Amino acid sequence: MTIAVLGATGTVGGRVVTEASGRGHRVLALSRKPASEVPGVTPVAVDVTDAPAVGQALAGAAADAVVLTVRTLPVDEEFLVTATGTVLDAAARLGSRVLVVGGAGALRSPGDPELPVADNPAYVPAEWRSVAAAGVAQLRTCRAHTGADWVYLSPPAVLEPGERTGRYRRGTDTLLTDADGRSWISTEDLAVAALDELERPGTDRHITVAHQHR
Repeated sequence: MTIAVLGATGTVGGRVVTEASGRGHRVLALSRKPASEVPGVTPVAVDVTDAPAVGQALAGAAADAVVLTVRTLPVDEEFLVTATGTVLDAAARLGSRVLVVGGAGALRSPGDPELPVADNPAYVPAEWRSVAAAGVAQLRTCRAHTGADWVYLSPPAVLEPGERTGRYRRGTDTLLTDADGRSWISTEDLAVAALDELERPGTDRHITVAHQHR
């Protein structure tokens, strides 16, 4: 496939680029300051809020799939929602599938499906609530877009660089935890899950993954 990754120089985006390239896909690494030395990867300078530029980049590449991994710190919910809408619009015109790497806050709490993780202090400390809320708004933007073929991938509560094991547990809209109550995955294995979903699309619009022990 030809896969366009937006936010390609970020922590998650960079791992998705590496994983996709390693599987033999042609990769466009889109970011404001593009840079890549990975074989088979074409860096492209584009601002994700520039709708015409995004559309032109994706159309010029004839992208089969688009992975959106954009994040901002401090959090900017308006930017995130606008960027997501821009990508969904462009992908819908091209018939490209979109995988949005979103936030854990959009998931349901384990054991309490009526409580969003974004509102659960057991998983989201007060200082991270605005970040979690932005992820919820991003999912809402996806659900409101009827013309695009999208899937929203929520990471677990903790996402951090680590080992690529190639193994993970997959769920839908409820946070996954292990026997000790931990909810985490490495960015490397999240990238594995993202590529698995693009290569073998499921039917769920909202999915999540978590670390799986050996």
